[in-house]
Amino acid sequence: MNKIIATALLISSVLPLALVAQNGSEQTYQGTVGKTLADSKEWWAAPAKVPAGSPNVVLIILDDVGFGASSAFGGLIRTPTLDSLANNGLRYTNFHTCAICAPTRSALLTGRNSHFVHEGGFSHVAMSAGFPGYDGRIPSKDATIAEILRDNGYNTFAVGKYGLTPDEDATDAGPFDRWPNGKGFEHFFGFLGSQTDQYKPDLVEDNAHVTPDGRHLNEQITDKAISYIARQQKSAPGKPFFLYYSPGATHAPHQVDKYWSDQYKGKFDEGWDVFREKVFANQKKQGIIPAYAQLPPRNARVQEWNSLSTEQKKLFERFFEVYAGYLTYTDFQIGRVINYLKENNLLENTIVYAIIGDNGASKEGTLEGVITPVTNPARAKTETQFLKVNLQNIDSIGTAAGFTNYPLGWAQAANTPFKEWKQDADAEGGTHNPLIVFYPRGIKEKGAIRNQYGHVIDILPTTLELLKIKAPEYVRGIKQDTIQGTSLLYSFDDGKAASRHTLQHYYIFGSRSIYSNGWKAAAAHHPDNIDFDFKPGETVADKSFTDDVWQLYNINEDFNERIDLAKKYPEKLAALKKIFDEQAEKNHLYPLIDWYDVNNKKIHHPNGSDTQAPIK
Repeated sequence: MNKIIATALLISSVLPLALVAQNGSEQTYQGTVGKTLADSKEWWAAPAKVPAGSPNVVLIILDDVGFGASSAFGGLIRTPTLDSLANNGLRYTNFHTCAICAPTRSALLTGRNSHFVHEGGFSHVAMSAGFPGYDGRIPSKDATIAEILRDNGYNTFAVGKYGLTPDEDATDAGPFDRWPNGKGFEHFFGFLGSQTDQYKPDLVEDNAHVTPDGRHLNEQITDKAISYIARQQKSAPGKPFFLYYSPGATHAPHQVDKYWSDQYKGKFDEGWDVFREKVFANQKKQGIIPAYAQLPPRNARVQEWNSLSTEQKKLFERFFEVYAGYLTYTDFQIGRVINYLKENNLLENTIVYAIIGDNGASKEGTLEGVITPVTNPARAKTETQFLKVNLQNIDSIGTAAGFTNYPLGWAQAANTPFKEWKQDADAEGGTHNPLIVFYPRGIKEKGAIRNQYGHVIDILPTTLELLKIKAPEYVRGIKQDTIQGTSLLYSFDDGKAASRHTLQHYYIFGSRSIYSNGWKAAAAHHPDNIDFDFKPGETVADKSFTDDVWQLYNINEDFNERIDLAKKYPEKLAALKKIFDEQAEKNHLYPLIDWYDVNNKKIHHPNGSDTQAPIK
């Protein structure tokens, strides 16, 4: 009787003649449905089968870390876990992000350019717009790496920062299709926005907001990541998993226990100028940067350290002591995950990607640094008054009581050897971040350096090639766009192989650039570094994008953009600008949007509404 009931249920579910397999893909029904059980033949959709020995995948991405911050890439901030991964894996020195968080993360997870998947700005209401490249809603035709691996038999977990859920969807009423669980992650624990308080986070578990327990968020997400793996391995030993480990660190607010920040007391009293020189020397010695390299001049807006007052030095040193402790603490938490895998005999067969920053170091801390929230009225006072307020609150730096971000001088130092910083899609300082690839079973030349050009869209195709998984034509019945990234696997065993990723565009808030076969054309359009003569009440949007001055660099010979060749090679510049226009059309960059009102420090939304919220 039970078999008859089951068969009846089967027959009722096969119209149209298809069944959904356990991997979510539709399979044509291959049984026979007659009028009676006697002349019928049962058939079940095949479950996804993972080849024996398939490796686990751990994808780590940090937030707002400059190229020259971590000791893994010559910096003066200790990151022993990242150092170990790099010394036993590969250091990619020519890897790139999108200059700001949400575009980087959307490109990373989908293997497609950020505007192409509608994340040209953010998923926040104030920073999205009703155009294909800007609405902040990743289409279902651009499946994430989590969706692909889940449908190929992997368990998928994410912890930390997500940043790709539209604000209007981010309540417990949903809809949940653009929450992490709706984008392929079977479990999620973290926050949906761009930033959060590390002790009072806007915390989510799976599809509901939950109450934080008062501990630092990094500790909580690490506990949860380990518990997900432990629970899975207990139920299905050896089954592969994908972990997306994305802490809110080291984005502002910089908050960390004094145990970590006090380890750096007095370590930066020589200041940011000496810091840059020491890091630059380390990078050259370690072969991370070319032997011919020269350090760019200090940015004109950053004061010479030796010209600062004693009070300024005291304040600015404390900002960076806290930041350094924050990064070292984050490295410690990453180490807990790595040690768990090692102790449970999982690490040997695990691919670990560590991207040290989703963009360059942040310029959002102002010239004097921030302790109280950026909306505090003190921000609008003179620099002298702002300095006084910060000195009064110096003991709050790094604590749960203070919203902390370091001053601009430390952002430049953390970005050594590059110019500019986060948000600057025209400059390597905004888009150039370290990548570490660790895979004991798949990397022969441990500790080697790789200089091939790469971008976050390359991680997904690299992973699929490593796992021998074909990019799906359909995911959950939806036909997929072509993956735009280039696998880096060709470079694992061949450090001299020519770069295969030869074309890449960048665009954030008006700043833009195009890289093609070693050449780069770039146009700055900075809301906080404008050389135009503004009239009272005039905004950035009032200035035409055609007024922007394009520069030209030969990146193969001038990796950190010191020599502008625009006047020397105008034909080359014109050719690159044409390529940029072609890429902009193809990837939905148009219309170019500038959001920021310089005079009033407001974000201007295309629909006419304004907000005081800062760009993050």
